[in-house]
Amino acid sequence: MPEDRKMLEPMATVVSLVLRAVLALLTVGLVFSVVRGSWGGSFVCVTDDSGSSSTAPGGFLPEKGAQVLSVPRYCADNPDAQLRLFDALGTLPSTLLLISGLFLLHTLLQGAARDGIHTVRTASRFRLLGWWLLLGSLVVELVESNARAALLAELAKSADFTAGAWLGLWSTPYLAVLTGLGLLTFARITLAGASMREDLEGVV
Repeated sequence: MPEDRKMLEPMATVVSLVLRAVLALLTVGLVFSVVRGSWGGSFVCVTDDSGSSSTAPGGFLPEKGAQVLSVPRYCADNPDAQLRLFDALGTLPSTLLLISGLFLLHTLLQGAARDGIHTVRTASRFRLLGWWLLLGSLVVELVESNARAALLAELAKSADFTAGAWLGLWSTPYLAVLTGLGLLTFARITLAGASMREDLEGVV
């Protein structure tokens, strides 16, 4: 529908371009990794965000009344497959959630432009994207915080892989959760609009 398609711009075009650019960059990175013959760098690092020290590192001079805190960062030279797996699980799920979210958003916008905004299909696509971001962001943060905690436990003698350890590395994805809830609300609004539209078409 031309009117609906115009209302979805420039969002539809921007999302389409961003999705293509992200997929192109990932493809180039994957090909480069295969050609180079390595999956990841020569070392694996993890930062212990749950702890800090008042011992100031050398070379950092604070202003009067300020202090420099040391946040430990542990790195492993020549990591084995297990450490590389923990490192990948600490970042890869976020990337997958971003790509899949962009794909679902692209599908939503393209479908709305084709079928119309106030339709049952568009409402279902809103609902799917909302639940995907809401639940997906929580699952991603759970996996990544556990992976970082497991990696930290392998590299630091003072760290153990416990519930408290991964909770200390947990960061609630407030923005993604609120966005997911907002999309679920828009799904209900769109569905109500679709019902009103069908009622009007029946009257006419």
